[in-house]
Amino acid sequence: MTSEPTSEQPVPEATVEIEGVTKTFGEKVAVKDLTLSLRASELFAFLGPNGAGKTTTLKMTIGLLRPDVGAIRVCGRSMRQDGPAARQQLAYVPDQPFVYEKLTGREFIRFTREMYGVPEQLAEERLAELTRRLAMDEFLDHLCETYSHGMKQKLALTAALIHTPRVLVVDEPMVGLDPRTARAIKDIFRELTERGGTVFMSTHTLGDAEQMADRIGIIHHGRLVALGTLAELRRQSAIDGRLEDIFLRLTDEEAGGAAPPAK
Repeated sequence: MTSEPTSEQPVPEATVEIEGVTKTFGEKVAVKDLTLSLRASELFAFLGPNGAGKTTTLKMTIGLLRPDVGAIRVCGRSMRQDGPAARQQLAYVPDQPFVYEKLTGREFIRFTREMYGVPEQLAEERLAELTRRLAMDEFLDHLCETYSHGMKQKLALTAALIHTPRVLVVDEPMVGLDPRTARAIKDIFRELTERGGTVFMSTHTLGDAEQMADRIGIIHHGRLVALGTLAELRRQSAIDGRLEDIFLRLTDEEAGGAAPPAK
């Protein structure tokens, strides 16, 4: 994990700004008055129990859902007022990766790079590098309908990275992956942040969050109950231990939830 900015180090610019966002589905409040700012050069882990509002938040961030109340900006662009320009800065990999079954992997990547206007030679160079690192040679020219979940996950991530987004939004990126691929993806995420990008990662794999995240947010019943570095979460929860123990304390129904989030 990287250190927090000090008084001598300027705080990196915000790439994602979520301000007072609420989203309901009928009578169910999925997200309630959420305010959150993600920074350049940051891997942000977003945690919460099932149904806490994580995926809803991610989908609002990328423009698949519109908040009932509040505003979302990506790289200074309003998702509501300037959605196309905001989405141009983004890439999204859902927990169930979507690919076109009747295309080969290579054809799917070609479709993606044309959609984002990436020059062909540049896209081919990026594809060659990602194919090598994610071991996709054996299946890239096969129809996507023949792919396993792990193969689809690799392809979806490659498609997401082909236009070098400033913000990568990923939902459960390590599920179904073998250890070697998971390690390669962790390295790719860290390299993206080192270049000034932001990774917004929702996960149930607390070990990955503890190992990778610069900051962590925990959402429970649609509300942000904790926010900060691992050290700050330890202070909030009064637990000097693993993230798993902190998470369970902060989302414990009987304990009455968590202390106010770190600023």
